[in-house]
Amino acid sequence: MSQVQLMSCKSALSSTSLPGLEYSLNPYRGCGHDCAYCYAPCILRLPRREWGTRIEAKENIATVLARELPRKKPGVVGFSTVTDPYQPIEHDYKLSRRCLEQFLDTEFPVHIQTKSSLVTRDLDLISTLRNAQVMMTITTLHDDERKLLEPGASPIQERITTLKTLIDAGIPTSVFLGPLYPTTTTEDLSRLFDAFRLLDISEVWVDKLNLKPGISAEIAARLTKTPELNAAFQHALLPGATYFQPLRQHILKCGKDIGIRVIDAF
Repeated sequence: MSQVQLMSCKSALSSTSLPGLEYSLNPYRGCGHDCAYCYAPCILRLPRREWGTRIEAKENIATVLARELPRKKPGVVGFSTVTDPYQPIEHDYKLSRRCLEQFLDTEFPVHIQTKSSLVTRDLDLISTLRNAQVMMTITTLHDDERKLLEPGASPIQERITTLKTLIDAGIPTSVFLGPLYPTTTTEDLSRLFDAFRLLDISEVWVDKLNLKPGISAEIAARLTKTPELNAAFQHALLPGATYFQPLRQHILKCGKDIGIRVIDAF
């Protein structure tokens, strides 16, 4: 279980150069999803072994955001960019929900990215916001692997069910397919795209495992009791590894065949 420390922040919105975004908003520092491959510890300069165990909750962020919004030029807000806004502690702290409330009756589009079914709790707000979008991250179809490498995140089937809930509510919804696990097969991808077609998903972003400092070692530490799985990941992380390219080509083909736009995130 993660230790939570309450903190006060001086600002809420940060400028960002991420594609399609003008601002980032992160109600938490740290993330209870505890993904082994997460790049955020490198950005935040946090010890990787502490990632997922300690989280700072910015208890005043909604108040700060309310002060900032009238002074900022409207632009797309990425919610969140270095932590998941719907990580487990959001269930109790509700900082993401309180921030969403501040965007009501504003001109700021909000783009939410998450791995959590908890996002459906806030459908009442998201459906009211101007130009709000949700992107659901899916990394694998194998939930036994998900439990090892992203143990705090929602099960994969829950995420797919959440996609349907969002779409049925009329909320623009897309999928971030990544970082794709090297154990993914073309058959897995075909099944996923069949599900996306039935859900009427129109856009999928795709990414590979990216080597930031400490990621390879962290994945190996999680997979010590599953040597075959560990070998597959470590091989994929070698310099020059090509596991991703055949998967990418198959994704492009699936997208073309059923009319889903595929965008490279790398």
